[in-house]
Amino acid sequence: MLKKISVLLLLISNLSFAQLVNIESKRMQTDSIRFVLKSDLTFSYNNNDGDYIYQIGGALSTQLKSKDLKKVYFLIGNYKLIRAEEKDFQNSWFAHFRFNYKLSNLWRLESFIQSQHNELLDINSRNLIGAGLRLKLISKEHVKLYFGNAYMFEREKSDAFNKRFNNHRHSSYLSISATFNESKLNLLNTIYYQPLYDQISNYRILEQFRAEIPINTALHLFTQFNYYLDSLTPQDDRQYTSNISFGIGWQI
Repeated sequence: MLKKISVLLLLISNLSFAQLVNIESKRMQTDSIRFVLKSDLTFSYNNNDGDYIYQIGGALSTQLKSKDLKKVYFLIGNYKLIRAEEKDFQNSWFAHFRFNYKLSNLWRLESFIQSQHNELLDINSRNLIGAGLRLKLISKEHVKLYFGNAYMFEREKSDAFNKRFNNHRHSSYLSISATFNESKLNLLNTIYYQPLYDQISNYRILEQFRAEIPINTALHLFTQFNYYLDSLTPQDDRQYTSNISFGIGWQI
């Protein structure tokens, strides 16, 4: 029984922790609040006649704004571990730092660096640096719509296939969020498209839908659905996955 569960878990974990990460879901729309700290923590444990599987996940994000509210410094990180019978099926970490500068009510300038690592993925290491523009297309009290375009230089490593990649990649996204006053429910949907400049048929797509509802001023429940497509992997094939998750978050 454990072998069947373990194989399935390995396949899911390898697919679900994709190279494309949705930064939009981590942004904090805080208006004049200058400092925010937010975290998520999940834990699950399953024991079947002594055969166990457990999962630990943690995420931290923090944001600091300048006094004039034009400069935003944003840092996020997470860690995930899935283990059974003292064997890791996922052991990964991710870090992202972003700087946002308000040019006008419509335009923002952004720059960012990112690093992620997971020994169990085909691409087990990815580091990138990039910059671009972000447009605030709609900014109502309960609805916001953003569009972004950026250039990225990324370095990827695949130990499993003994391959190294230095890519110039384009990244564009469309993100819409809505908040409902009575229930305090917050919805966010984002779609990313990231092709290579010199090979447009080599691209990645990520769509993510997230719903949050507060329990009190500090805690909230959330659910998240992801769809990820990689048109060309290190195995020279096409790969896609979808998953749904639930959890509890904390914010001050």
